[in-house]
Formats: sequence, structure tokens, C-alpha cells
Amino acid sequence: MEKTFNDKVAIVTGGSFGIGRATAIAFVKRGAKVVIADWVEDHETLDIIKKDGGEAIFVKCDISKEEDVKNLVDHAVKHFGRLDFAFNNAGVEGHTAPTAECTIENWDKTIGVNLKGPWLCMKYEIPQMQKQGKGAIVNNASIAGLVGFPGIPAYVASKHGVIGLTKNAALEYVKAGIRVNAVCPGVIKTPMIDRFTGKDKTVEQQFVSMEPIGRLGQPEEVAEAVIWLCSDLSSFVTGHAMAVDGGWVAQ
Repeated sequence: MEKTFNDKVAIVTGGSFGIGRATAIAFVKRGAKVVIADWVEDHETLDIIKKDGGEAIFVKCDISKEEDVKNLVDHAVKHFGRLDFAFNNAGVEGHTAPTAECTIENWDKTIGVNLKGPWLCMKYEIPQMQKQGKGAIVNNASIAGLVGFPGIPAYVASKHGVIGLTKNAALEYVKAGIRVNAVCPGVIKTPMIDRFTGKDKTVEQQFVSMEPIGRLGQPEEVAEAVIWLCSDLSSFVTGHAMAVDGGWVAQ
């Protein structure tokens, strides 16, 4: 595989599992050095990367807390000297309930992590990229940022917000050499989906039946979209919300 990201540095939040892990590994395979951030103290992603000869560090970070995010970016720059890419991926699904029954606690936590979190990340990532004159940021939204999903109002609101935030930042910083895009995964086989379905095969099959492609997506398929959006191959793409969903929102 061509090392197109040699000497580049990437932050991946929510990097301990699922799409975050797959993307951290994909960055390293292209030659990048990676800062894995997560509020779960799990070093398995780090161990996988180091076993394969890659270079990475782990920083514990709750992206809903400003001091944690500031420390994350400071630590990345102090350790590796720069920041070229960021995949603001960390998120929570929240609890299932109709809009009128969604609790304040669920609303605040879901919005705090899924929407405030990417905003805080960009708040500290962008100034460093401005200093360098170039950078690429990808925020993880969802197909729930493109269409409604009854029963998860806080999640849907947060992901719609991520897309709006992405477009806004893209317009503000495009002339500074910074591109900002979003990926909108469909139903991807990750620990989050396992929690949502309770690992019930019948429930999982219901999701499969709703996918035009006839299967669930894999984390690596989303990772490849993130890599492309960070690469020079997408140099004319900014402010875009890319569905990686097997055709779900095309129905």
C-alpha cells in the first residue's frame, strides 16, 4: 500500500473500537502517525498498530469536556510536532424513547458528546492547522443526520447538527487551506450497533432487510471514505456530508 501520509499526523477520537479503530489503522497503513483518543482506557487499537510497526499514542479524552480536548490536541502536537488530519468520530447512541419521553439527562449527554464534542475538537484542531497552512477534518455524522429515525430524537438532532456544523466550518476555513467534511455511516457492524440490537440476530436481520445492498456495513468501509476525504484525491471536496450507507438514504 502506498504511504501517501508519510510524516503526517492524525487524531482519531473514539479510536478504541469500531469505526474509530478501523480508521486509526487505515491512517497508519498509509504512513501516518496517529493519536488515538477515547474516554475508555482501552489500548487494544494501540497494541494492534504497534504490533504492525506503526507509530501511535493513546490519550484518554472525554470530548464533551473542553480541558480534555485542549489537552488532546496539545499532547498530539507536543508529541508529534504537528496535526494534519482529524477524524472526530467519538459518539454515543443515547437511550431510545419518543421525543416527548426523552429525558433531560439523555438529551444533555447525547448532545454534549455528539455535537458539542466535534465543535470542541474543531475549536482546538483548526488553530493548529491554520498555523501549518493546511489540514483536513472529517466529522462522523450518520444517516440519522440526513433523515429522521423515530425513537432517538437526541441522536438525530445531534447528527443533523454535526452536518450543519461541518458545512459552517468548511466555509469559514476553506481559504485557510482547511477542508472540513462529514461521513454519514449507515448501519455498520460495530459495538454501538450490537448495543442497539442487544446482539439479537432477529433485530439485526431487520436492519439488514432495510439495507438496499443486503448486508450491514463494515467499519473498514467507512474508514476508507474518511481516508479519501483526508487525502489530496478529494482536494476539491469540502462541506460535504458523504453517505456511506449501502443505499439507505437513496430509497
